[in-house]
Amino acid sequence: MSDYFYYTTPDHPLAEPLVTQLTAEYDRRYGEYFGESADKEMNRYPAELFAPPDGNFLLLLRDGFPIAGGAFKRFDHQTAELKRIWTDENHRRQGLARRVVSELEQQAFQQGYVRLYLTTGFRQPEARDLYLAAGYTPLFELDADPEIYGALPFEKYLVAPPLGYVPTLVTPPEGGWKAARERQLAE
Repeated sequence: MSDYFYYTTPDHPLAEPLVTQLTAEYDRRYGEYFGESADKEMNRYPAELFAPPDGNFLLLLRDGFPIAGGAFKRFDHQTAELKRIWTDENHRRQGLARRVVSELEQQAFQQGYVRLYLTTGFRQPEARDLYLAAGYTPLFELDADPEIYGALPFEKYLVAPPLGYVPTLVTPPEGGWKAARERQLAE
């Protein structure tokens, strides 16, 4: 058994099985909860955003077959945003997602980023736990009902944060983000 990272693009044929699984998982967990299909979310960003010099996309291959993957893209001049961290459904509970996150952290640092940012959905507790275990700071109240946030934001500095830095927690609007969106659409 031979595992190795392969840097490519999200539209590479090798990525297709993982992207398909991730899209199906988003559909199962969220449906139209956020007002759009998972397919629309998965195609929101063009593949070139996940390519150097501003981003990167990798697959973890085992004997040439993709078993996990992930990406980052530019968020701001010092921050990369992690996206699409995923492990093949037949290869879970092996620490593969943690390996992908670690590799992406190293690559983002090599590309000049000092901070990582990401969001994960409120119906993905295993992803939340992965980021907490990997040293990411939640930008939300861990004890609050995660549904009021919708997307759970995290950050991690790859170098020491600025002196006196205090993370800014996201404060959801009254009733949560979904309720705020529904009020906005009703106006």
